[in-house]
Amino acid sequence: MTLHTLGGESMGTRWSVRLTAARDADLRALHAGIEARLALVVRQMSTWEAGSDISAYNRADAGTWQSIPPEFATVLACALAIAETSDGAFDPTVGALVGLWGFGADAQTTTPDAARVQATQASTGWKRITFDQAQSRVLQPGGVHLDLSAIAKGFAVDLVIAHLMDAGIEAALVEVGGELRGYGRKPDGSGWRVLVEAGPEEDDHALEPRVLELDGIAVASSGDRWHAYERDGRRYTHTIDPRRGEPVEHAPAAVTVIAGSAMQADGWATALTVLGAEAGFALAQRRGIAARFLERGSDGLHERMTDAFRARLVAA
Repeated sequence: MTLHTLGGESMGTRWSVRLTAARDADLRALHAGIEARLALVVRQMSTWEAGSDISAYNRADAGTWQSIPPEFATVLACALAIAETSDGAFDPTVGALVGLWGFGADAQTTTPDAARVQATQASTGWKRITFDQAQSRVLQPGGVHLDLSAIAKGFAVDLVIAHLMDAGIEAALVEVGGELRGYGRKPDGSGWRVLVEAGPEEDDHALEPRVLELDGIAVASSGDRWHAYERDGRRYTHTIDPRRGEPVEHAPAAVTVIAGSAMQADGWATALTVLGAEAGFALAQRRGIAARFLERGSDGLHERMTDAFRARLVAA
């Protein structure tokens, strides 16, 4: 068996796959299959694509039922479950607010006033979603803009993993835009060891490296150092607090979550970032979620891990 590497671009980011297969494995077919799965996620769940299923829902008239494909339904079901458990800190109806604050496909270029925020927030709220999962359809109550960007990349990783397993690949490590999931062992028998995502601040403060072995688990990170801009002396992050209708002002520097699926890890990393270091840590600890928080202090970064996260660490 040989270790092969594949890669490309999709979903506005890069993807990579390391896999164990025979030396003469048909890598072209595997690459095409991976690209097809990623393209499916874009076709169904990208708000950047006017012809996507999610864009069709967002344009739909009030009171109309919209049929959605099974993959879209799977992601929406997970998103709504996280929304309920996090008491709305994660909310798939946040799309209009994302654009209002200068992010996403419909990014606006001026800072909104309180009246515009309030008016836009009135069209959001995960409880407004009526989802008939058995019939794979969603009711558009009027003005709701779904945005699954905080969870779709994770689902894409899971979809690629499923494709590789179906193709008979015994071991693989898949990454899409920083979300990772692995299974099996490399040809030398070792596992897929990855360093918990770090940034320049961590290097500067010499925090102890945190290493995970991904065998049947996934890891995703969120935080305030990804996708942000400054305007009028204030820094705005892409993570929106749906409960306030504004970007999270004092987000942790990073939140990393380990879960059985990349979709769950991706969604919960965002939810815990919105909740913040105190409330987020308390919820994660209470529910047995494996999460690591990095907080900024006057003396540098501070690390906090739930018991479930600490139990997953391996020696560097």
